[in-house]
Amino acid sequence: MSIHPTPFQPFRLELPGWITEYLVQQPETYPTPEARMELVTRLAQLNIEYGTGGPFGAGVFRLDTQQLVGPGVNLVLSSKSSIAHAEIVAIMMAQQAVRSHDLGAIGLPSHELVTSCEPCGMCLGAISWSGIRQVVCGARGSDAEAVGFDEGPKPVNWVTELEQRGITVTLDIGRTNASSVLQQYVQNGGEVYNGRQG
Repeated sequence: MSIHPTPFQPFRLELPGWITEYLVQQPETYPTPEARMELVTRLAQLNIEYGTGGPFGAGVFRLDTQQLVGPGVNLVLSSKSSIAHAEIVAIMMAQQAVRSHDLGAIGLPSHELVTSCEPCGMCLGAISWSGIRQVVCGARGSDAEAVGFDEGPKPVNWVTELEQRGITVTLDIGRTNASSVLQQYVQNGGEVYNGRQG
């Protein structure tokens, strides 16, 4: 029996169409961490309502103008890719927007990642190499684990680890609202999509 190789399919990670429609109606700037968190938590909630992914949202913002540079929602199920977490999608979108793999490159303004839930082990690594200078989190990893998600292996002192790399971290901004989105997802029968052997 011979195995014939099949051509690899091109892979494109695209945001759902509703995001553009939603963002057109939103303000141009988000002057406070709370306003930025409100936006990304709403993206997480809409991601559930539109059936385009899991209950996580994120955004990369310029710190000088407080403008959204790259939105992100969890696209694991729709993209059939375990790495399509909201933080990674937002970072990728922002890097494409500024045309640099390094959001901390010379000549670029400082950028902040706002995420509806603290980063999992994979996203923690992505943040370290993204050039992000600040991270703001809503729900805790324990809130995600409480509804069944696997946060993966990450250092207990992950905040200190990021801060030693020059990345400041703020926790619990809008935690109650962000946690309720996680609970809503599971209560409505949303798939908790951990890898079986993870």
